[in-house]
Amino acid sequence: MQCKEIIEIIEENYPKEAALTFDNVGLQAGRSTKKVSKILLALDATTPVIELAEKQDVDMLITHHPLIFSPLKSITDQDFVGRRILRLIQDDIAYYAMHTNYDVLGMAELSEEILQLKETEVLDVTGEFFGISQGIGRVGLLESTMSLRSFCDYVKEKLVLSNIKVFGDLDKKIKKVAISPGSGKSEIAVALKHNVDVLVTGDIGHHEGLDAMEQGLAIIDAGHYGTEYIFVDDMKKYLSQRCLGVEIITEPVSHPFQVV
Repeated sequence: MQCKEIIEIIEENYPKEAALTFDNVGLQAGRSTKKVSKILLALDATTPVIELAEKQDVDMLITHHPLIFSPLKSITDQDFVGRRILRLIQDDIAYYAMHTNYDVLGMAELSEEILQLKETEVLDVTGEFFGISQGIGRVGLLESTMSLRSFCDYVKEKLVLSNIKVFGDLDKKIKKVAISPGSGKSEIAVALKHNVDVLVTGDIGHHEGLDAMEQGLAIIDAGHYGTEYIFVDDMKKYLSQRCLGVEIITEPVSHPFQVV
């Protein structure tokens, strides 16, 4: 298949128009006419990921987070982002990023399924796609009420995490849950409007956590990577069903930091 054919398959379910206005999604490097026999899926286009693509003779790299996010004035070997882009181009690896369009049309629903939430609704509506309101995150109910302490264990089990950070009274009763994978600081105010008991997200700082608790909202910070690496296996299933004859490989799960 050609790269542009794979892009059409991706954008059939995850159109670029669903991405938030600040985002940069789509083909970021390479040829749309590139013949693709092997795809590598990863969360980020890091140097180790690009090295893996080179080692595995990959034709196309697809990531969740875009390598080119802010405008670039030059692409040279004097900049670490530029060096990665140059490697991709020199190795003739087409590079495609699908970020908030996937957050809206894939990640939100996937996260509610993983936490097995009931009676769900969109946390933060961003628009209407395919005839229904879509957006960032989900709000829903647990099957049964549990303590925040027990819910922390539940989140670790469902997301396969060894540790998380929590703001809140561990004896607090949890029934109504919001989840916003990735960086969820901006969703705290939205979660409060939904009157949820806890928000599961990532990248929560000291002040955001304290302010949320002051307003009665518990927060579980399961990490940016910890809440979004689910993208990789989900997209592997999606592409494997539609890109027949194309080998799909994935970046091994590797959390970017360790707690010691």
